[in-house]
Amino acid sequence: MNKTDIRSLYGLKYNPFLPDIPPEALFALPGSEAFGLRVQSMAAQGGFALITGDPGMGKSKTLQQIAHRLEQLPDLTVGVMQRPQSNMGDFYRELGELFGVGLSPANRYGGFKALRQRWKSHCQSTLLRPVLLIDEAQQVSAGCLTELRLLQSDHFDSQSLLFTILCGDNRLPERFRSADLLPLGSRIGPRLVLTPLLPEQLEEYLHFALDQAGNAQLMSTELIRTLAAHAANNLRVLNQMAAELIAAAAERNLPRIDESLFFELFSPTGSKARRNKKSNP
Repeated sequence: MNKTDIRSLYGLKYNPFLPDIPPEALFALPGSEAFGLRVQSMAAQGGFALITGDPGMGKSKTLQQIAHRLEQLPDLTVGVMQRPQSNMGDFYRELGELFGVGLSPANRYGGFKALRQRWKSHCQSTLLRPVLLIDEAQQVSAGCLTELRLLQSDHFDSQSLLFTILCGDNRLPERFRSADLLPLGSRIGPRLVLTPLLPEQLEEYLHFALDQAGNAQLMSTELIRTLAAHAANNLRVLNQMAAELIAAAAERNLPRIDESLFFELFSPTGSKARRNKKSNP
């Protein structure tokens, strides 16, 4: 059953457990609201901010939520890097495309000057720093990170021409302790560390997600409690299980989802029974 069928069957505006939910409907993880406010204030002064956490903790969605808020600010340019693992030449080329500067990889010094001049002009005309968002930033090479630090520093490091938010897993802060990246690590201002969520917090997330999607009663209270208890404190695991439950319930045309379907899908005995049913039609 496709996404449209699931939405119409359950009266949903969207499937709340798939990645493509509206940014305004994203759940605010612990600490993210205060971090977001600090980030918005830094659009006027520039610098670096950092989001880190283990896989599945909600880093990318938190960055998407912040991007959506920043894009609402008038006259603010927000660039999102799509290929963090690029070599130096491609790194410069993508920066040029994001900020409207034609760059030649063969003339890195010319690109350096052109980018800084574009950022200076933006700062002077809007009093806001352009913003660069880099997800999966643990993939950016040390050379590119160092180049970025030098690019956005001006007037003997007394001014910053850009505000950069780096988002990545827990390898990233470890890298900033190395000799090559320590100068960048020491310049990072606001930091948001996303940690495993307690079952009670995961229950709150499920209630919020279903309510925002338009059907707060789709899952029973017992199922929500069971899902939260079996998600290994991981938001991604929780979403994957919930999405599978909705798909299975829609295939059976169930009006509401309860914990009996959960145990059928995810318990060892339920999984064995499904395999036997498939092998013996």
